[in-house]
Amino acid sequence: MIQYYEDFRTQPLLKLWVGPLPILILYHADTVEVILSSSKHIQKSYPYKFLHPWLGTGLLTSTGEKWRTRRKMITPTFHFTILADFLEVMNEQANILVENLEKHVDKEPFDCFLDITLCALDIICETAMGKKVGAQNNKDSEYVRAVSKMSDLIEHRQKSPWLWADLTYPMFQEGREHTRSLKILHTFTDNVIAEKSCEINNQEQHKTDSDGNYEQSGPKKRRAFLDMLLNATDDKGNKLSYMDIREEVDTFMFEGHDTTAAALNWAIYLLGCHPEIQKKVQSELDEVFGNSDRPVTMDDLKKLRYLECVVKEALRLFPSVPNFARTTSEDCHIRGFKIPKGTDVLICTYVLHRDPEIFPNPEEFRPERFFPENCSGRHPYAYVPFSAGPRNCIGQRFAQVEEKAVLANILRRFCVETSQKQEELGVVAELILRPNNGIWIQLKRRRACMS
Repeated sequence: MIQYYEDFRTQPLLKLWVGPLPILILYHADTVEVILSSSKHIQKSYPYKFLHPWLGTGLLTSTGEKWRTRRKMITPTFHFTILADFLEVMNEQANILVENLEKHVDKEPFDCFLDITLCALDIICETAMGKKVGAQNNKDSEYVRAVSKMSDLIEHRQKSPWLWADLTYPMFQEGREHTRSLKILHTFTDNVIAEKSCEINNQEQHKTDSDGNYEQSGPKKRRAFLDMLLNATDDKGNKLSYMDIREEVDTFMFEGHDTTAAALNWAIYLLGCHPEIQKKVQSELDEVFGNSDRPVTMDDLKKLRYLECVVKEALRLFPSVPNFARTTSEDCHIRGFKIPKGTDVLICTYVLHRDPEIFPNPEEFRPERFFPENCSGRHPYAYVPFSAGPRNCIGQRFAQVEEKAVLANILRRFCVETSQKQEELGVVAELILRPNNGIWIQLKRRRACMS
């Protein structure tokens, strides 16, 4: 695919056949804008239907009025004060990660991809569901295995037209594995929702029994995304149904761990390749934290401006979601070509972010590209790691807070080195952009590498 783009970069668009399905591919900022900026082209394309058995029609996969109503209901759950609550969980899980990485200090290179992925999974389980799964200390958890398996099965099915028919899919071994994994995932979510509903009902009952004199005792209870969904109402005061809530919790579980884990891994890899940039990040961390090992706060994150540029530049080079797709809801024109209604359109962020007209020397890792003065006047659709327009990622602030917090915790303790060349990564565009051969790094203690 990348070779095609290199050969045809000067062309305005490409058409590619995936089995019987023709797909229009866009990779220039002005062509991408036509689709993403529109409030009409919000329907996800055909391959997203393979997410429906797991996610139903939640925020990622729904369209039309259902999507608009749901988006409006859920947006307030990403308010600044709620993200500050979530930061507490991110710090705790990042500390577990750092302790687990201790055993690798001054040792041989190791693949950090799984360690970081399990940390992201622990964070999303606790923030989305209010449930500790302890994935970092229990890599063999049935739920953890099912999340990973289901992602692999969906991605493989999307690019295998012989597996598309729902009638015949269960006859394949993959289809049977899909059914098994689905049961594990839904049973887990069902149990968590039932527990949380019961807990809320008990609290309400307690308040009533105490004639309004009830006061919550003990430590402040953390809110999870699920708590807010159970209390959310639409414009008419209607609450979400049980299935609505499960759709959204499963959607956040799916979207909120693999993408962030990939972004963290790519940032770690790039900092390992560029010690001079890593030193700048660590100098900034020292200015903010000094020698203390206190938790990261929201105020700290605002001050970590260079680290934010590092995260953005890592997402430019290695966007967690390398492609995403829509179906046109009416005829439209792109660079003089008439695109008929019902066309599946694939936006390739991996190539879009490498446009040399907008990002000179695009393969270079240069966080300075995202200094405010260097962003001024840049095409708003040239950089879309979280999509853009009406269907942009609702969790992007959550993801940025998590990435900065976890990286800050790692880089306050360790220096990261790597001798892995980019061609050795085995970059693959699955549901997320993944290094097939892992991310191999070496760790040194900060004191040792700074002296």
